Amino acid sequence: VRKLFLFFLFLFLSFELNAKTKPPFSNISVLIEPKDYGKITFEDFEGKEINLKEYKSEIYILNFWASWCAPCKKEMPSLDRLYSNENIKIFAINVEVKNKNKTRKFFEDLNIKNLNIYFDTDLKLSKLLSLRGLPTTIILNKDRKVIAKIIGDVDFDDPSFLSWLFDV
Repeated sequence: VRKLFLFFLFLFLSFELNAKTKPPFSNISVLIEPKDYGKITFEDFEGKEINLKEYKSEIYILNFWASWCAPCKKEMPSLDRLYSNENIKIFAINVEVKNKNKTRKFFEDLNIKNLNIYFDTDLKLSKLLSLRGLPTTIILNKDRKVIAKIIGDVDFDDPSFLSWLFDV
């Protein structure tokens, strides 16, 4: 019995050591296999269609938010600071009825300097990705496949988050 226990303990520890780093926050779920959703599109501030395939990055972050959402306000400044990382392309996507003045004021009030405003006006992308609440952040790998989903706010400045993000 003791040998069997030691064998399973060894087996368990070896799997844990070979696994990717666990997410630093409980509201992050990581997909076992990256999921390809095909064409991922939304609108820029001027209404032009943005296709994620037109961009090249190591990591893509789609952050879905609304101006009335208190957790969105809480996390947006740290998301803005994360934008300075050249290996990450971030799209802050508003899911409300398109209102340029309201969204611009939201960014100004929070002193957002780096992020651009995007829209999912018809909610096609929100439905495609099965969003359940706000904020929701979708993380995609360099192949533009979804690898993780964050429901609720996180501190994008947290060193454990940054370490995990580049190890996913």
